[in-house]
Amino acid sequence: MESITALWGWNILYLTGIIITFFLSSLLFIKKRKNNADYLLAAWLLVLGIHLLLFYLTHSGRYLQWPYLLGFEIPMPLLHGPFLYLYTAELTGQLPERKRWLLHFFPAGVAYAAIMPFLLLSLNNKIDVYLHEGRGYETLMQYILFAIYLSGVTYVVLSLFLLRKHRQRILHQFSDTEKINLNWLRYLIIGIAVIWLAVLLSKDTAIYTLAVVLVLFISYFGIRQVGILDHHAGSVAPLIAPEAVWAAHPETAPNDSPDQEEQVKYQKSRLPQETIDRIQEQLSRVMAQEELFKDPSLTLGDLSKRLQVHPNSLSQVINLAEGKTFYDYVNLLRVAAFEKQLAHSGNEKYTLLSLAFDCGFNSKASFNRNFKKYRGVTPTEYQKQQNNERS
Repeated sequence: MESITALWGWNILYLTGIIITFFLSSLLFIKKRKNNADYLLAAWLLVLGIHLLLFYLTHSGRYLQWPYLLGFEIPMPLLHGPFLYLYTAELTGQLPERKRWLLHFFPAGVAYAAIMPFLLLSLNNKIDVYLHEGRGYETLMQYILFAIYLSGVTYVVLSLFLLRKHRQRILHQFSDTEKINLNWLRYLIIGIAVIWLAVLLSKDTAIYTLAVVLVLFISYFGIRQVGILDHHAGSVAPLIAPEAVWAAHPETAPNDSPDQEEQVKYQKSRLPQETIDRIQEQLSRVMAQEELFKDPSLTLGDLSKRLQVHPNSLSQVINLAEGKTFYDYVNLLRVAAFEKQLAHSGNEKYTLLSLAFDCGFNSKASFNRNFKKYRGVTPTEYQKQQNNERS
């Protein structure tokens, strides 16, 4: 009786996941102003929903009512890795050309071709193979299982690499990365890694239970995702025509026009030292006089527009002359401005957070994290130290 109750409980869980998955997929397909990420996520959820449905039919024993569906679920795990990779690539602005997308699904196509003899069996023969745990297809299943293991590990690693590259890149272009660091995507990738671990352990119940949890996670974060191109659209690229800048300052012109992915990386030839010194002096003067760092949304593109310097050259100056990323350079200025305001005798009536907001920070978490990173103590601890020194 307990086993029957448990079985019903699992089936209800799977049915709930299936319904939610198809519902979310349909929401994305009918969404207005869809982007590539929406299309990819909608397609992935559709495949995941079909996969969960086929598993439910097998797990509940209902496959006997629809035996013609038997076997279609076998290669489906080979589809989830490519979808994860392409979705990550799109959110981080590193999506390959569309004609290369299909290459990622080639292993799944090969697997379906390999099991075609089974799919073409009569319904009674297909049921007989299932009832005898794949009798006659043991070797083929071992090959497919190995491909599934390899696909899972490979695409999890590749997706983490793309995300790491994205997080490094935005540090060179944005002074606030809270909304675009895609932390939730890292958790998603780790969650999928856990599912692949369950696959390695051959725990079907654990695999599909985790898949349902994954659907719930995607439903919250994936639908409301914010990618690199959604944040300050257009500010990643130079905000003025680079040709105009290079005409005014030929020494800052790169050897080759940079593509968007390599926007903030150095050119093949290093800027002359006198050019670096001139840009650094101009940068220091403008930041001191105009306090541009107090703009919470300041980007490398914004600053390069103000200085009339190509973003690649400005990034090189900040990295070489200041020894910092753009993110660290701006947030250190904000921390220094906060310390200056805190020391002002007329600011005791203000909270630490209000002073931090006035200096360019736009969240308590970002302020506390950066202050601790650069000063080694929390803002509250720093305030106590300053009070003790003055008393």
